[in-house]
Amino acid sequence: MVDGRFITFEGGEGAGKSTQLKRLAARLQASGREVVSTREPGGSPGAEAIRELVLNGAADRWSPVTETLLMYAARRDHVERVIRPALARGAWVVCDRFADSTRAYQGAAGGADPALIAALETHILEATRPDLTLIFDLPVEEGLARATARAGSEMRFESKGLAFHRRLRAGFLAIAEAEPERCAAIDASGSLEDVEARVWAAVEGRLAVHG
Repeated sequence: MVDGRFITFEGGEGAGKSTQLKRLAARLQASGREVVSTREPGGSPGAEAIRELVLNGAADRWSPVTETLLMYAARRDHVERVIRPALARGAWVVCDRFADSTRAYQGAAGGADPALIAALETHILEATRPDLTLIFDLPVEEGLARATARAGSEMRFESKGLAFHRRLRAGFLAIAEAEPERCAAIDASGSLEDVEARVWAAVEGRLAVHG
């Protein structure tokens, strides 16, 4: 059986990743593919329990290093129980956040040692890496305004302040620049239809899909 494909959606707060993930998943399903839509932190029962710990509470509830370890505990469970089995049976996995979020949030914005994060990637993820990563880019102020407008209970990262989110945006853009073969930067401004067209162009062009 041919392995499936793994697409990750990344970016700062309020960039519209979740909405565009649903649209892409629907388009892929309409073309006859099995699609598994998932998210991080979370995606498996154990990882969802860790999500509750990480995304709620005061902004300084966890240090960046502790956050990194929690994220990778959740990620390992998610990879073992959901992502790898889906890919092995030929499904397409579309995931709202993955390892690049740890690089950007806990690393570039939070100050956790990049060497620690890289070591965890190597030992925890092993060969499970995205085929394509879509990095949604939006001015920080616009993204935070969107995130505040849709505010729910999980607002811990949104409350970390403008300087944090500026470092975060720079971190994501640095990842896109450093790994252009894997990553496609997506302009997240404009209408939902405009952004959807940019997403599909990247998926069609990079993964040679039609539908």
